[in-house]
Amino acid sequence: MSEKPKLRIGLIGSGFMGKAHVFGFATAGKVFDLPYEIELHTLADVTPETAARAARDFGFARSTDDWRKLVADPEIDVIDITAPNALHKEMALAAIAAGKHTYCEKPLAPLAADAREMAEAAEAKGVKTQVGFNYLCNPMLGLARDMIAGGELGEIRGYRGLHAEDYMADASGPFTFRHDPAGGGALADIGSHALATAEYLLGPITEVMGDCITMIGSRPDGKGGTRKVEVDDVGRAFLRFANGAQGSIEGNWIATGRKMQHDFEVYGTRGALAFTQERFNELHFYSTADAPGRRGFRRIEAAPDHAPYGRFCVAAGHQIGFNDLKAIEVAGYLDAIAGRAPEPFNFRAGLGIQTLVETIHRSSREKRWLAVP
Repeated sequence: MSEKPKLRIGLIGSGFMGKAHVFGFATAGKVFDLPYEIELHTLADVTPETAARAARDFGFARSTDDWRKLVADPEIDVIDITAPNALHKEMALAAIAAGKHTYCEKPLAPLAADAREMAEAAEAKGVKTQVGFNYLCNPMLGLARDMIAGGELGEIRGYRGLHAEDYMADASGPFTFRHDPAGGGALADIGSHALATAEYLLGPITEVMGDCITMIGSRPDGKGGTRKVEVDDVGRAFLRFANGAQGSIEGNWIATGRKMQHDFEVYGTRGALAFTQERFNELHFYSTADAPGRRGFRRIEAAPDHAPYGRFCVAAGHQIGFNDLKAIEVAGYLDAIAGRAPEPFNFRAGLGIQTLVETIHRSSREKRWLAVP
């Protein structure tokens, strides 16, 4: 039996998403038959101390406070970017230029033009890319898409999507990189998940009517003063899909009390689906085929029948978790690097989401329906 080739990972950033990516790599290596043996090679962060501590905690062999050295290291095969949004473009373009496969958290870039430059650079160089949309890796979303495509809901008439959290609800909270116009706003930060889910389930969105609102006009700057906030706290849009369906989405980071509400509802002529990330091992299905007096939404629990749930647990209803979705994302990406499958959600797909975000923002400013480029 031949040994698997090694795939050496260089991670930039060790915050919430950096840690989630490490868990994803660790779990994927235990759960899936990966084409590679994963090696956590080098971690980069803002200071030598921060990088060294995170490398030690996460199991990386080396650390650095200079991400450019990490990108230039000839031993590293994959650059994994979990740095602040505004830095994604520079880091990714450098990684691509160095011939590295590049894994980047969403949003891919502040502007669609930036995302296009990144996608075209990767395609020209022939490297494999992945954007972090791990909610799409949920087996229950795969089931929902199969049910829709298989006609179980009939003709799709309507869609509602929502991603709401409250991590920016406190007006005394400081100005952060997420408030930077170069890479922030609720629609880009979490509304992008709602848009990605909508297209994953129903296909391309062709027209939008946006309404993006700043509710907290300034925040403490950490220096005794305040800084004006120009990005949206709530981003909403009405949608028209290529398949004739219509609907809406919302991204909201000031939704008091909500920690992870990534929900959707789909309405068809023969049935409907309802889902919430707060109970993401369940999908609720209503069928008009049920007899009168017996109709209602019934719960479908995640089970080994819904691949790849069975790789994590042999028993139905025992549930998988957030970091397991990252492991599924990692496994799909490594299969793409090895040539065993297409890229699950590459930079070209990330460009599509950023184009939607930008078109919704423009629609909100111009107060009219716009076609998606």
